[in-house]
Amino acid sequence: MAGQRITTRNARFQQWHALLANRNKRKRQNEFLVQGVRPITTAVEHGWNVRALLYDASRPLSRWAEELLRGITTDRVAMAPELLAELGERTDGPPEVLAVVEMRPDDLGRIPVHENFLGLLFDRPTQPGNVGSIIRSADAFGADGLIVTGHAADVYDPKSVRATTGSLFALPVVRSPSHHEVAEWLAKERAGGRPVTVVGTDEHGEADVDRFDLTRPVLLAIGNETTGLSAGWRELCDHVVSIPMSGSASSLNASNAATVVLYEAARQRRSRRETG
Repeated sequence: MAGQRITTRNARFQQWHALLANRNKRKRQNEFLVQGVRPITTAVEHGWNVRALLYDASRPLSRWAEELLRGITTDRVAMAPELLAELGERTDGPPEVLAVVEMRPDDLGRIPVHENFLGLLFDRPTQPGNVGSIIRSADAFGADGLIVTGHAADVYDPKSVRATTGSLFALPVVRSPSHHEVAEWLAKERAGGRPVTVVGTDEHGEADVDRFDLTRPVLLAIGNETTGLSAGWRELCDHVVSIPMSGSASSLNASNAATVVLYEAARQRRSRRETG
């Protein structure tokens, strides 16, 4: 198969290796690494720009990998297995294929707002794994998009990308510097006749989530894992709901809380459709 071959830690390998731990390099190069059959397939199906495909030069390729490499017009790089394993952060051998994928723009306009809008916002998350898990839940329960605000863990961190299991490529995910940009976006949507309600989550909410109407156009706001929603976001919330719990725990992990609230929104909407 035609393409470049890399067997040493040359400049190009070092460039890709920097994507693993250096957020600034990812941002500057506007690209990140993806591995796994489902994530790479989903990225291709949803039209993400794959800049390079790196594959194991030491073994025959699977039918999936052969079709992938034939079907994409991009750089194809045969790589020594030990180098591919390093890029894949694997100790059990190299992944069959790694993709170098271009980031999508952080444009709130990528998130479609309509009469049944269900959006999710994660304020200042600190754990990449939580970001990835929330992206996966948002995709699973039919959200229209996720906004990550403030000084936050990187959506494109390898831990986050892996935790999404491919949902990152199916769901619009947008990073916003602060609540101000989101407030402006919401104001424009509301002025255009789309009355989005912002619903925050907190253990001291005004109502239990299962007793609150989530069938309207809504943006659900989840706070930082330790401190919850920022003061700015609390001011922007139209309502705050809580998750009823009967055990000794006073709160849930942020990704678990997001999953519960998303499920409840999906349940209410499904029930409304079924009852007509």
